[in-house]
Amino acid sequence: MRVQHNVSLKKYNTFGIDVKATNFVEATSIFSLKHILDLPLSDYFLIGGGSNMLLTKDITDKLVIHVNITGIEIIKKDDNFIWITAQAGENWHNFVIWCIQRGFGGLENMSLIPGNVGTAPIQNIGAYGKELKDNFVSCTALEIATQKTKTFTKNECQFGYRNSIFKNDLKGQYIITSVTFKLTRNNHDISIAYGAIEAELAKKKITSPNIKQVSNAVITIRKSKLPDPNELGNSGSFFKNPIVSKNTFDKFITKFPEAPSYVVSDTKIKIPAGWLIDQAGFKGKRFGDAGVHKNQALVLVNYGNATGQEIWDLAMLIQNTVYEKFGIMISPEVNVY
Repeated sequence: MRVQHNVSLKKYNTFGIDVKATNFVEATSIFSLKHILDLPLSDYFLIGGGSNMLLTKDITDKLVIHVNITGIEIIKKDDNFIWITAQAGENWHNFVIWCIQRGFGGLENMSLIPGNVGTAPIQNIGAYGKELKDNFVSCTALEIATQKTKTFTKNECQFGYRNSIFKNDLKGQYIITSVTFKLTRNNHDISIAYGAIEAELAKKKITSPNIKQVSNAVITIRKSKLPDPNELGNSGSFFKNPIVSKNTFDKFITKFPEAPSYVVSDTKIKIPAGWLIDQAGFKGKRFGDAGVHKNQALVLVNYGNATGQEIWDLAMLIQNTVYEKFGIMISPEVNVY
């Protein structure tokens, strides 16, 4: 464990923003993480897979900790289910594929989501009708102030749409070190309700898909819509899909009857943010090296040398324009520093 100085964070964030960390250290075990927290520094900035963040400036006032603790362990199993613990530094997609290769179901709809396992609960990641919370059992986290370990149950995590207690009441107080999932061993709950998956499977003439086929369909869809961060800097979906009251939705749909929507509950409706951004004229637009992806308006991209501030300025322009046109506020999904 060695503290490095003036380290570029370009390879540690999927936007590829070239900011520097005055102080940087990598934690590869719980032991080293505790040792790092013993250092005479009062504030920390955590990086996992770097997929859900936008860095707009150098980090000079905090110790940047790259959490890179790895390992996957089967905890227990019965005839129908298996419980697996993955360490925080495991790449999310690699973990999903590891499970699928062994016939464990539940995570296949979330294939190819960028990032690491440890940051997944913070965001309650999800895609194509499934969310992390659907298979989540618990997570273990280290309290920064006391270095005590705590296990959080699903209820304690207070999961919401792209949200959890770690983004709210406990923000910046804990470092998630591992996550435990309950997955199916047989009789998998195959979820293909989203039209895109059904269409992709239909193309391949698959009528009764297995978990691997669902995963492959999701990977194909995501690759067709979302740029590879290794080739074009991005953090996946930049904005959350707004969920509005039925009253707000009724006013909106009267003016824009062609708009797609999804019923969340008797009183809440979800409107695709990508549609709003596209209709506001931003899809495929480029502003210097900052831009909106040509295939998916939800994705902001770095064409090479955009600064984090330029990406953020574009995000705010989109947010304001969408609000002016539709009267609906879209909120960033990424964490901005």
